[in-house]
Amino acid sequence: MPSKEKGRHREHGAEGDDLVEPKKITGKELNETEELSARLTTLVEMLDEKGILNMKEYRRMVAMRLHEISKAGAFEELDEEI
Repeated sequence: MPSKEKGRHREHGAEGDDLVEPKKITGKELNETEELSARLTTLVEMLDEKGILNMKEYRRMVAMRLHEISKAGAFEELDEEI
């Protein structure tokens, strides 16, 4: 379970090891969505730089997945209305 220390937190991996060392917050505290977005963006950029990921294909796949999720959500809303 992540420990809380005055606005700082630690991320733990499956084995309980620290994924990210807590740093002194010098600016605005990020919410979970902002932090997760920054982590994923950094990971994708690193994979692209190392040639592990094709950015064009990745963006196409993400666009398709977002469209699928959006479409499924719209159908759920219509189903609830009926």
